[in-house]
Amino acid sequence: MQKPFIERSVLTIAGSDSCGGSGIQADLNTFAAFGVYGASVVTAVTARNTRAVRAVEPISDQMIVDQVESVLEDLPISAIKIGALPSVAGIAVLGELLSLLNPRIPMVVDPAVIEPRGKELGGEVILEAVQNHLFPLATLITPNRQEAEILTGRKIHCMEDMKSAAHELLALGSSAVFLKGGTFGTPEITDLLLTEAGFESFSHASFKGRFHGTGCALSSAVAAGLAMGWELSAAVREAVEYVQQCLGHSRTPVTGRAGLLGFHPSS
Repeated sequence: MQKPFIERSVLTIAGSDSCGGSGIQADLNTFAAFGVYGASVVTAVTARNTRAVRAVEPISDQMIVDQVESVLEDLPISAIKIGALPSVAGIAVLGELLSLLNPRIPMVVDPAVIEPRGKELGGEVILEAVQNHLFPLATLITPNRQEAEILTGRKIHCMEDMKSAAHELLALGSSAVFLKGGTFGTPEITDLLLTEAGFESFSHASFKGRFHGTGCALSSAVAAGLAMGWELSAAVREAVEYVQQCLGHSRTPVTGRAGLLGFHPSS
């Protein structure tokens, strides 16, 4: 009997996290939770845990391209999620390669610029390359407040600042912006989705403490939803709810400094 074909698959292009809480590990766990097949392109190997990043070993630009081409020539990729990338040259080549896709594949770009503790993963040069080569291809970009402040060069102190920043981010070329993390003296967090149609807000509970990999889980969940043919707003809504459920099931390692998400099947 002939085996069934893979119908829906998502490609993550991101770094590897040795503790499994973020990067391609979080992405693949999320794809599985949404019931879509996950393929991966490793851009960097990290020695890290919830306490710190010990070392980062970038994958060569050519190897990244070879991985992408190998996946695309064989699997029916329905959406792409892009996370941390190690080099300006590699970003340019990747952007050129992805720009040739016909038809276009929905693409979610998570500008993984800094660590939650303030350490730069790529720096301004990497960020500028992501802006120039990947944002114009993106269906959605998913910066948090810190990343948005770096991208726009302005501080975000209130909801009006968030809206202004979202407009500036949309002008960088993506089709839509999901700006995360508006906590302005309220018990809830408010995220903003900006498309050509305008704003949509998503409010949810704020969990106490630090958590590892929430941005990766959110962006990969949106990509999974887009792969299943959902409208962007619905994909974002389900992704926000999914991350909330993961936070509710999170656990902290004995010596850890941040909670690891409890990945589980999406409801």
